[in-house]
Amino acid sequence: MGTGTSWRPIGLAVDLALAGAALVACGYIVWNYQTIMGSLPWATTTHIVLTAGLLVAVLDLGRRAVGLIFPILVTLGLAYALLGGNLPGALGHRGFDIEFVTETVFLGDLGIWGMLTGVAATVIAAFVLFGALLLHSGGGQAFMDLAMRLGGRQPGGAAKIATISSGLFGMISGSAVANVATTGNFTIPMMVRLGYPRPFAAAVEAVASTGGQIAPPIMGAAAFVMAEILGLPYLTVMMAAIIPAVLFYLAVFVTVHLVALRRGLAIVPEEELPALRLILAPRRVLPIVAALGGLGIGIWLGRSVATSAFYGIMGLLVAFVVTQAGQMPALDMAGKILAGLIDAGKGLVIIGVLLAGAQVLVSMINLTGIGVTLSSLIVTLAGDSLALVALVVAFVCLIMGMGLPTTAAYVLVAAVLAPAMTAVGVDPLAAHLFVFYFATISVNTPPVCVAVFVGAGIAQTPWTQAAIEAVRLGAVTYVVPFMLLLYPGMIMQGGALAITEAAISGLVLVLAIPGLLSGSRMLGHRAADAGIFIIAIALAIWPHPAGPAAALTLLVAAWAFGRRQRAIASDARTRP
Repeated sequence: MGTGTSWRPIGLAVDLALAGAALVACGYIVWNYQTIMGSLPWATTTHIVLTAGLLVAVLDLGRRAVGLIFPILVTLGLAYALLGGNLPGALGHRGFDIEFVTETVFLGDLGIWGMLTGVAATVIAAFVLFGALLLHSGGGQAFMDLAMRLGGRQPGGAAKIATISSGLFGMISGSAVANVATTGNFTIPMMVRLGYPRPFAAAVEAVASTGGQIAPPIMGAAAFVMAEILGLPYLTVMMAAIIPAVLFYLAVFVTVHLVALRRGLAIVPEEELPALRLILAPRRVLPIVAALGGLGIGIWLGRSVATSAFYGIMGLLVAFVVTQAGQMPALDMAGKILAGLIDAGKGLVIIGVLLAGAQVLVSMINLTGIGVTLSSLIVTLAGDSLALVALVVAFVCLIMGMGLPTTAAYVLVAAVLAPAMTAVGVDPLAAHLFVFYFATISVNTPPVCVAVFVGAGIAQTPWTQAAIEAVRLGAVTYVVPFMLLLYPGMIMQGGALAITEAAISGLVLVLAIPGLLSGSRMLGHRAADAGIFIIAIALAIWPHPAGPAAALTLLVAAWAFGRRQRAIASDARTRP
């Protein structure tokens, strides 16, 4: 009998024990809900035991889903609440006994049954189901085919396919790592087969997949959590994320294009590209249109986000059945829908467990006041300077977000670091988007760059080389969050003029930073071209209304002049 087989009964017993503990604890709350909410009972030994069993189940599920880092953080939060009263100085607190912590975590609505768990069980559940059904009913293949057609015929076509398809998948996916594993198994081998360097192939997929987490409408489920934390309509959060998301993907696209031109990366052969008539076939397009249309109609009518998602699901299912009738056997249609339901169930379990654990951690942060303490320390360290506070917060976000899924990383940094931003006058929405973006791109930042790890594994290349390529490809993505602090228009605030100014500034950075890093030629002289790019970048981040327009004018003029000079030189060479 093998080792795995001999341990299986023990593992099964542990699983049953954890499941039983979770069921009993949840059942106790349901059965005694009125008493708990009406009388706020003191914690007893029974409550402590139930809380311990439920927490062990949640933390172990979190360990199985995303590894050790997350449950360790939650455990440290609980330990700090119980033992932090013994610490000296600013990090100490007044101290809480196990009964009080149990009342907070288990017998109140601020602990494990708090806002994050509620969002997971309602809004996020609806959108996870929406996304899974959309992908399994043909939307996934439609996204891939569309990406191939749009990007495949250009220089670096396979890398652009990865960028477009990962963006489309990521917009409705809840995990950058899962996105790499899904689309990367197609795009990375294609890039390698066409002669692209393996580290570059892995990096393109990792960076593009990460961008999907900051792209509306779902943003890795963080958009809904952010809306609840800030008390803002979901539509406001979604709209605020549009310009930064567009800049993110435009930056990746421009960088890939410049690298492709410099390295001579191949296009995708025409025979490998899907026909346009196949992509635009009604049976491929109508389910997607019906799904997005139902979602949009629900939002336009002022329905709740969850109800809008329900409209989208109904539109999707009806359109899928109607368009596939006679084309696909009924059993196959039912199988695809069932696969979507199963996939949604698995995804929701992971997200629900992570948010339940995150809610426990947030409740301990709020209970002990450590979030306020750390924010005060950051502001004191930076001397009330917005620039220094932003740099410190960005660095800490990258560290705290490493190894964590998007939503869990955002919840953690929002509780601890966003207050430091608002303390120096940053708009709360801009502050939350700032910490969210840096926590998100931590999956591409060494040393714990989990998205790069997955991409490098598929590409069969050392992750260190892929990580270097990923940082180069995503260089602009480290700058875009700072633009949220300089230009209110980045988050759709300040009116049309402010929004236009922000968009132009972002466009300049998206063009100039990749151009500078890749050594692109405009005038044909390396030093002169680098100088123009540096001046354009400086003008773009200069907080003056004329800065962005002047920067864009400079780039356009230099490009036009260089193109004209190259044309004249070419004519001179071709003359007899």
